[in-house]
Amino acid sequence: MMDFLPINIDDMNKRGWDQCDFVFVTGDAYVDHSSFGTAIISRLLERYGYKVGIIAQPNWKDLESFKILGEPKLGFLVNSGNIDSMVNHYTSFKKKRRNDVYSPGNKPNMRPDRAITVYSNRIREAYKNVPIIIGGIEASLRRLSHYDYWSDSIKRSILMDSGADLLVYGMGEKSIVQIAESLESGIPISEITYINGTVYKTRDIERPFEPVILPSYNEVTSSKKQYSQSFKIQYENTDSITAKTLVEQYDSIYVVQNPPMEILTEQELDDIYDLEYMMDFHPIYNNLGGVPALDEIKFSITSVRGCFGGCSFCALNYHQGRIIQSRSHESIVKEVEKMTVDKNFKGYIHDVGGPTANFRIKACEKQEKYGVCKDKSCLSPERCKNLVVDHSDYLNLLKKIRKVEGVKKVFIRSGIRYDYAIYDSKDDFIKELCKHHVSGQLRTAPEHVSERVLKLMGKPSIKTYNIFVDKFYSESKKQNKEQYIVPYFISSHPGSRLKDAIELAEYIRDMGHTPEQVQDFYPTPGTLSTCMYYTGINPLSGEEVYIPKSIEERKMQRALMQYNKKENYELVLNALKKEKRYDLIGNNSKALIRQRNKN
Repeated sequence: MMDFLPINIDDMNKRGWDQCDFVFVTGDAYVDHSSFGTAIISRLLERYGYKVGIIAQPNWKDLESFKILGEPKLGFLVNSGNIDSMVNHYTSFKKKRRNDVYSPGNKPNMRPDRAITVYSNRIREAYKNVPIIIGGIEASLRRLSHYDYWSDSIKRSILMDSGADLLVYGMGEKSIVQIAESLESGIPISEITYINGTVYKTRDIERPFEPVILPSYNEVTSSKKQYSQSFKIQYENTDSITAKTLVEQYDSIYVVQNPPMEILTEQELDDIYDLEYMMDFHPIYNNLGGVPALDEIKFSITSVRGCFGGCSFCALNYHQGRIIQSRSHESIVKEVEKMTVDKNFKGYIHDVGGPTANFRIKACEKQEKYGVCKDKSCLSPERCKNLVVDHSDYLNLLKKIRKVEGVKKVFIRSGIRYDYAIYDSKDDFIKELCKHHVSGQLRTAPEHVSERVLKLMGKPSIKTYNIFVDKFYSESKKQNKEQYIVPYFISSHPGSRLKDAIELAEYIRDMGHTPEQVQDFYPTPGTLSTCMYYTGINPLSGEEVYIPKSIEERKMQRALMQYNKKENYELVLNALKKEKRYDLIGNNSKALIRQRNKN
C-alpha cells in the first residue's frame, strides 16, 4: 500500500529499513504532491530503488533535529522548499511577513533565513563526512556570486557559504539520478564533477574542460561593470544545447558551473508526473491547520515547464530554461481522472498550465537543433518572425479535460501571455477562454504602461495589451458573460521614474477601478532586473538605467497605483508636486486627488 516516506525511525522500522540512502532536509512542511520539488525528487529516487527519508522543517537550533533518521548511506539532500527562504520571510520593503503558506496552519518562522546555508552547516556539524547536495530555487539562483538585496551586498556562491559538496540547479531530475548512481558505485562526491546541471568546487583549474572564465569574485565585488559583464555571460549560457562551462574564482578555489542538463522529453516528463504521489500533506499536520499552499494547487495541473516569455524580473529562464517541455494529453487526463475520485473534489480544476499557461509548444523549429537565441527574445520588444503561434494543442487538451466525467469546470489561473494570444490569427483561444475557462475574473500581467519601462521589463507595448483587453470584453459580451480582467502592475522597476509611475496611475484611473493589491519590484537573485537594480546598467546593452532606490520614491510610486486611498494622499500629492503635475490635483474629471482645504 502506498504511504508517505519515512519521517522518523518508527517509519523506517515499518519498512524494514536499517538506514536511508538519502535523507532529504527541506524548509517546507512535508507535502507529497507533484507541485512540490521535494516530493518529485524523493519519489523519483524511490522509483530507482533508493531509500529516502524526509526531515521537514527541522529545528535548526537543535542539532538532534538533523539526526532523527540517522546517518544516510549516500548523502543528504537539502532545499529551502518551493520558495526562496528570504522571499518567504520578507516583503519587498524588507518587512517581516506574518504568514507562511508552506508551513502548517500558516505559521511563520518555521525555517531560518538562508535556509540552505543554515541546514547544510548544521548537517556538517552532525555528520562530518557525509555528502551534502543542495538544490531547489534558493540554491539554483545563488549558484554563482549574486547580488543579495537583503544585505545590499554581493554574496558568494551558496556552495561556498553552505559548505555543501555539490549543487544541482534547474529542475534536477536527471542530475539527481546520475548523482545517486555515481555515489552508489563508490565514486567520491569530490570526483562527481562531470554531471550537467551541477555546480562544484575545485582547486584544480585544469579539471573543467574548455571553460569560459568569468570575472572573479573579487572583481565583481569591486566593480559593478564587471558584475554586469559576468551576469551577461551567465544569462547567455542557460541553454542546454549552446551553454559552456563557466568558472568563477574565489582566491584559491574555483566554482565550476557545468552546462544545463538536457531538457526532458515528453515521455520523461510524463514519467515524473505519473509517479505515485499521495497528493496530500502528511497527516501529522491534520491538527495543525494543514498546509495552506496545497489548497490552491491540489486540484491544479502542471502541463508544461519552461517559458520563452523573457520577462526581465523573472528567474525562470535561469531556473527552468526557455524551451517549452510539455506533458502528453494522456498523462494529464490520467491525473484529472485520479482527482475526480478524491473525496474533496467538487468538480473544479483550478488551473491547467505552468509558468505561462498558453505556451504548449516550442517557440520555433530551430530550437530543436540549435537551442534558444542568445541575443534575441521571442516576444519582446516585438514578435520574432520565426515565432510559431499555435494554440490548437492546448485547446484540444482543455476540451479533453472538460469531457472527463465528474469535471464541471476547468479554469486557467496561470499567467496567460496576452501578446501570444492576440498573435493567433484564429482567435480560437480567446473565444474558448471566455466561454469555458474564466472564473469571473482573469488575471493578466501588463506590469506597466510606460514604453521605456516595458522594454526594460521585456514586456510588449501597452497597445498590445489593450488589444487583448478589447478582444476579451468583446468576446465575453458575445457569450453573455459578465467577466472582468484583473491586471497586475509593478511599481519601482528599474527604469521607472516618477513621471512613469504617474503615467501608470492615469492608466489605472481610465480603467475605472484601482487594483486591490499592488506589487513593488522585488530584487531577487538570478534576474536581469535585479542586475539592473544593483548596477544601474542594462547588462545586455551596456546602457545606463535609472534606478528608483530611495524608500521615499518607492513609496510614492507604489502609492500612485492606489491613488484614491486616503492613507496614500500625502505621498501622491508630493509625487504630483515634485513632477509639477498640478493638473492632476483638483476637482476636474482627470484629477487623481482633490485639493484639500488648508483649514
